[in-house]
Amino acid sequence: MATDGPDPIAPLWRAAQVFRLLSCGYALGFQIAINSDLRHPLVAWLLFGVLIGWSAACAVVYLRGFGRRTAWVIAEILVVVLLMASTEIVASSQWAHDNQTWPTTLWATNATISAALQFGPAWGMLAGVAVTATNEAVKGYLNVNLGRSATIVVELAVGLAVGMAARTALRAHDELQRAAQLSAALDERERLSRQVHDGVMQVLALVARRGSEIGGATSELAKLAGEQERTLRSWLTSTDIDQDGDSQEIDLRTLLRRRESGRVSVSLPGTPVTMHRALATELDSAVGNALDNVRLHAGPDARAYVLLEDLGDSVTVSIRDDGIGIAAGRLEEAASQGRLGISKSIVGRLMSMGGTAQLHTELGEGTEWELSVPNRR
Repeated sequence: MATDGPDPIAPLWRAAQVFRLLSCGYALGFQIAINSDLRHPLVAWLLFGVLIGWSAACAVVYLRGFGRRTAWVIAEILVVVLLMASTEIVASSQWAHDNQTWPTTLWATNATISAALQFGPAWGMLAGVAVTATNEAVKGYLNVNLGRSATIVVELAVGLAVGMAARTALRAHDELQRAAQLSAALDERERLSRQVHDGVMQVLALVARRGSEIGGATSELAKLAGEQERTLRSWLTSTDIDQDGDSQEIDLRTLLRRRESGRVSVSLPGTPVTMHRALATELDSAVGNALDNVRLHAGPDARAYVLLEDLGDSVTVSIRDDGIGIAAGRLEEAASQGRLGISKSIVGRLMSMGGTAQLHTELGEGTEWELSVPNRR
C-alpha cells in the first residue's frame, strides 16, 4: 500500500529495535550460561560477535529507514537461519537435542517481526515457520507436543499480530491523508464560493431576472443564464469531492452528479459505484454528449433524466428526455451528410470501452439512450 510523506510504520520499526536490544541481552546471558557446555566455545563466541554486529547493523538501517526494503529483510532472515543452523558446528548433537539453538529463539524472532512489518501478516507468519523449521531441523526431530514446546505457536502469533498492526497503521495513515485532502478541497471550494457569489453568480442571476422581464429574444438568454447560475450554485454548495484524484479508481456518482441542473435530474444509487478512472471518465463524457443533444435538439422546454444502475459486473446509465424525439431515418440521413456526432461521440465511445449504446426514440415521444459498459473490479 503506497503512502506519501513519513512512514506510518516507523513507530513500529522503532519498537521492534527495542525488542531487538532486549533479545540481544537475553542471548548474551544464555551464551554466558551455556558456553562451557559447547563443543567449540571459542567459535561460539566468534559467532556471537557476528550476531551482535548484525543486530547493530539491522537496528541502524531500520531506524534510519533505508533498510526497510525487501532485500534487507530477506538478508536478515537468511542470517538468522544460518546462525541457528551453526549450532550443529559449535555444539554436540545431544546438546542440540536438549536445548534451543545457541542464538536463542527469542533473538531469532526479530526476523519474524521484520518480515511482518515489511510484508504483512502472511509473510510474517511464513518467516516464523522458517525460524521454527530451522530450530526443529537442528534438534533432529519434530516436536508436535505444543504443551511442552510452543515455538511454532509463538512465532505464528508474532507474525500475525505485528503484520496486522502494520497493515492497520498503513490504512489509518491513508484515511487520514484522504480526510486532510477532502478538508482542504472543501475549504478551497468555500473560498471560491464567496468570491464567485460576489461576482459571477450575481451577474447570472441579474441577467436571468432582467431577461425574463424584457422578454422577446432575451428570454432564451435569461433561461440559459438561470440554468448556469443554478448549476454553479449546486457545484459550489456540494460536498461531493473527488477524494482520490491520484487514484486509478473513482466513484462514477461523483462525475454524474455534476451533470445535474435545472433541466437535468440525476438519480444515483446510495452506495459507491467504483470504476477505473479512465473508463468512468469516458462514460461520463458520453453522458455529456447525450445531454448536449437534449439541450440542442430536444426543444426549449425539454427536461432530461439520468439514471445510474450498478449491475455488479456492468454499469448502465440511462439518459431520457421528454423532448420532440427523432424522426425515423433522421440519424442515417445525418450520417450520410457527414454529421457523425452521435455515431462517434456516443456509440463510438461505448464500443471502444467494450460496451453498448442503445437508442430508443420516436417523433413526439422523446429520446432515451441506454449506455452499458463492463465493470471489472
